[in-house]
Amino acid sequence: MCEYTEVLRPGERLDDLQTGGMKLIQRPDAFRFGTDSVLLADFAAPRKGDRAVDLGCGTGAIALLMAAHQRALSVDAVELQSEIADMAARSVQLNGIAERVRVHCMDMRDAWRTLGAGRYSLAVCNPPYGRSGAALESQNEAKRIARHEGDLTPEAIAASAAMLLKNGGRFCAIYPAPRAYELMRAMDLAGIAPKRLRTVHGVAGRVPKFVLLEGVKQGGEGLHWLTPLVLRNEDGSFTEEWHRIYD
Repeated sequence: MCEYTEVLRPGERLDDLQTGGMKLIQRPDAFRFGTDSVLLADFAAPRKGDRAVDLGCGTGAIALLMAAHQRALSVDAVELQSEIADMAARSVQLNGIAERVRVHCMDMRDAWRTLGAGRYSLAVCNPPYGRSGAALESQNEAKRIARHEGDLTPEAIAASAAMLLKNGGRFCAIYPAPRAYELMRAMDLAGIAPKRLRTVHGVAGRVPKFVLLEGVKQGGEGLHWLTPLVLRNEDGSFTEEWHRIYD
């Protein structure tokens, strides 16, 4: 009998994060983590002593990956959907890191009221990418909420991060490249100065699909453009950078 039988519920499966032995509970009919979550966890690069908050954590992939890479990290993971938050919480228990990672079922916009304003040195978010009504939305509620922003606009996300961060705290996010300006403008309005930007390309020479963006609360002027992140070589094989991130 599988040792995880009592952890998993009908319709769920256990995936290997391939980092530090971490396992993640997911459900095939709900939104699952992808490359963007892995890229963001790497880009955020938590520092020793950081107190982090993961806004819209989903099943908890980013929080678990960051905790695996930085064992001194404390993370509060915030998720609106109760079923998805429950999966994240059980993954935390399964991996034995409940003393470092805590899952909270709540709206990120209200998180500061419970978690405390100005308490965090790092906030991360892999937000919904689709504008509500801009494309055919999934009839599955879990997928729809994860993929379409609804009233969770870039402004709402940036404002949520700003409330939770201390001055000098970092906000890291991944967002579709065509919408990069929207997020940067929202960050600026919330008092988070965009400081580092890295474009993500499927293959060199093609337009970027995503941007990885870091801002600093009450930070100064000056945006640092990092070298583009290319995921595949022309022959379809993964690049050295991809292997560095995944390995």
